[in-house]
Parts: sequence; C-alpha cells; structure tokens
Amino acid sequence: MADPQSNARLRADAGAPTSGVIHVRTRLTADFTVISNALAQRRGSAVTIGVAAYILSLPDGSPVSIAALCEHFTEGEILISRALRELEAAGYLERRRERLATGQIRTRTYFYDVPGGDPGPDGPPEPPKPPRPRKQPAAPAPAEVTATSVTVGEDPVSLTDADPQAIAVLSRLRRVDPRLVLSVREAARLAPAVSQWLAAGVGAPEITELLTTGLPDRLLVRPAGILAFRLRETPLPAPPPLPLPQITDRPSVQPFQTCDGCDRAFRAPHPGRCRDCRDGGRLRAAG
Repeated sequence: MADPQSNARLRADAGAPTSGVIHVRTRLTADFTVISNALAQRRGSAVTIGVAAYILSLPDGSPVSIAALCEHFTEGEILISRALRELEAAGYLERRRERLATGQIRTRTYFYDVPGGDPGPDGPPEPPKPPRPRKQPAAPAPAEVTATSVTVGEDPVSLTDADPQAIAVLSRLRRVDPRLVLSVREAARLAPAVSQWLAAGVGAPEITELLTTGLPDRLLVRPAGILAFRLRETPLPAPPPLPLPQITDRPSVQPFQTCDGCDRAFRAPHPGRCRDCRDGGRLRAAG
C-alpha cells in the first residue's frame, strides 16, 4: 500500500515576503513585449502607461492615431490625446512631418524604448526615403530604425473654427452609447450640421436622443457615418409660430341704466333718460 501524500506545502518558501505582491513568473518565448521599469513604474496617469505599453506591443506600421487608439481603449479622445502629449514631452514619442513620393504630407510617429537612448553609430533614426520616380515604381524597402515607427493618418482637423456647443453635444454622445467615439476630424465635420439643429431651436437633449435612439446592435460602419446620415436625412423642425400681438387698447363697455321716463334699459355712463325719451322731450319743448 502506497504512503498517503498531500499537495499542501510543509513550510513557507524561504525568503517569501509576508505582505505585498508575490510574482508567479512564467518564462515567455513568444508574444511578449519588453518594457523598461522607468516606463512601467512611471508616476502619473495609468492611461499614459497603458497607451505606451500598447504602442510598444504593436508591429511596425500599425496605426496609432487618436481614432485608432480610441477604438481599442474605452477612454475617450481627451484622455488619449493627453497621454500622447505626456509621452511626447517625456521623450518616448516623436512625431515628424514627412513628404511622401506623391507630394502628400504625412505625420510619422517614432516610439523609443528609452528616451534619449543611444541611437547607435549611425546617429538618430532617419525617416524612410521615398523611391525615385520610375515608369513602374517599386515598393520602397522598409527602413531599419532603432525606434518603433508607426504611420498615422493626416493631421487632425483643428476645432478652433467649430461651434463649441456642437462639439459639446457630439462629445457627450459616448456617455449614452460608448460606441459613439469620434475623432477630432469627425467631430469637426459633423459640427456644422449640429449647429444648424441648435440654431433651429432644437435643444441638446433632443439632439442626443435623435442621434442615439434606435441604433443597431452591431455597427458595420464608423459611428460618424451613421450620425452624418441621421443629421442629413432628418428634416429640420418648423420654426415656432410668432406670438400674436397683444391688444392693449380695448373700448370700454358702458353699464346698463334704467330710463327715468320709460323704465327701459339702456347703456350710459350715468343714470338718466334714454335717447327716445330725450328726443321726445326736445320735440315737445320745440312745439
């Protein structure tokens, strides 16, 4: 008969802490990302560290625009933009404006594992150069850089010219439906239509209800496309009717009086005789 065995530990591991976290390490050989402690333990916003870790885990060429990050994270555009600015100020992120072979200007993002690290003997990483124009141009070879380079879309549209009330209405949509996350460019494009609704006398709660009620369970297109369709196809309400002019000067109605001659009722400001009695008395006096 075999001796009874137990899975319980006979004694605590030597040197194990009595409080705090205890790491259970697993050796990873694939699908992992190396992050410096300076970045992982950086004091400040947890959103900033999460965005940095996510960008480091992406392969080169992945989009890291504000719209792309908002699709991955539940945080809104304001927090994502603030996190990118903090990473840029700390030296982890660098944005460069580069001209493509077609003449278009794009913004290219470089992300560094360590800010101010050794760029190597060839100096800091240079942006990839476009190929020389040919009759049948070949695809440019990817440049070898020490930083993670991610191509993003065109620069976002500024919201300085947009109606702030319209932008506020569009920003509050994600509070009702978390799927309605808009980029800066999309909000600026939808703001004029919302401004027309506001100018027509429609309040912000009514616009929010119009744009969020009856949405499908699964959005097959970007939320901005659905919102643009609803703003375009829904007719503007008719303007409220003008108030009727108030009549201030009304003719006064004289009270009823009883004629002293014939006891007939007639309207007059003071007691006396009716018109017939007054006319008859004048005729008799004249005869």
